[in-house]
Amino acid sequence: MPLLRIVDSVTELGPHDAGCIAVTGSHGGVSSARFAQAARPLLCVFNDAGVGREAAGVAGLALLQAQGIAACAVLHSSARIGDAHSTLNDGIIGHANALAASLGVQAGQRCAAAVATVQNPSQETE
Repeated sequence: MPLLRIVDSVTELGPHDAGCIAVTGSHGGVSSARFAQAARPLLCVFNDAGVGREAAGVAGLALLQAQGIAACAVLHSSARIGDAHSTLNDGIIGHANALAASLGVQAGQRCAAAVATVQNPSQETE
């Protein structure tokens, strides 16, 4: 089972976190994605930060897809930005790259359920 890392900022991840499930309070923009890219988690969860102009708040999901990393973002209206525990406990998935979807992460799913699905792919979750 992959290690679960709950960090308010993606900058707290490092090479020792490779293969983990990282739940962050960070926005899903390109600058955040670069930190996730360096750490190489199995899945990285962000906040969509309102998506923003030209979808900047989730632009990192495509960057991570290209690097072979599953990534998704919760809706900013469902969880506090900068608070990873809120991401996990309150967040609703709003965006997922194809790799995250292949792990069972779906828009509309509670973040905690998505994490449970990735941790235990053979078990059904809500």
